[in-house]
Amino acid sequence: MSKTIIITGGTRGIGKATAEAFLAAGWRVGIMGRTSQAVESMTQSHPNALGLVADVTDEGSVEACFDTAVSRWGRVDALFNNAGVSLFGATVDEIPVADWRNLIDTNVTGAFICARAAFRVMRAQAPQGGRIINNGSISAQVPRPGSAAYTASKHAITGMTRTLSLDGRAFNIACGQIDIGNALTDMAQSMTTGMPQADGSVRTEAVMDVGNVARSVLHMAELPLEANVQFMTVMATTMPYIGRG
Repeated sequence: MSKTIIITGGTRGIGKATAEAFLAAGWRVGIMGRTSQAVESMTQSHPNALGLVADVTDEGSVEACFDTAVSRWGRVDALFNNAGVSLFGATVDEIPVADWRNLIDTNVTGAFICARAAFRVMRAQAPQGGRIINNGSISAQVPRPGSAAYTASKHAITGMTRTLSLDGRAFNIACGQIDIGNALTDMAQSMTTGMPQADGSVRTEAVMDVGNVARSVLHMAELPLEANVQFMTVMATTMPYIGRG
């Protein structure tokens, strides 16, 4: 029987490309998104796709989505914890507290809620176990100028990944993180027109096809549970990362 995965933020960008890659590889895929129209457009032509409508910050709707997946499939083998928002281009004194709270609620609390739901299911199912893959970022390692909120959220994801890896050992739950640099999605279009650099200049940056990310996540998910990619960095080869700042 084919394996199962839930992908949050699965209707656009990295999440959409990853969902399509898993479906092509024969997985059953739960595509979670905030709007029913976007979810339906992703799932209507894929018999192995399961539409799951939820805001990741809403604990009740997330738990209900995981219960739906278990009812349909019997188990959840993997979670790609992908949903998130960005906030760039302002020093800390210029960032409204409301914007900080919204970003942290989505990127950190939302990831926690989804990991919590996945952990609950994976711990209880038989055979026990599964895999959680968190979407980090290059910013989990080094910041961009004016990215205090986003960078803080991605450092938090790294801490969560490490702790889930540790806590999951007793239940055969593996957890890894993929740190992505300059995958060309709608959200990353600005990189092709000019991004602020640490020296104060604004320059275009190299980008890569988002399919490279999807294939990387698929590789992580298809390993046997005795093996784990703890951290993977996949990035446009010549983007400013090594030596950033």
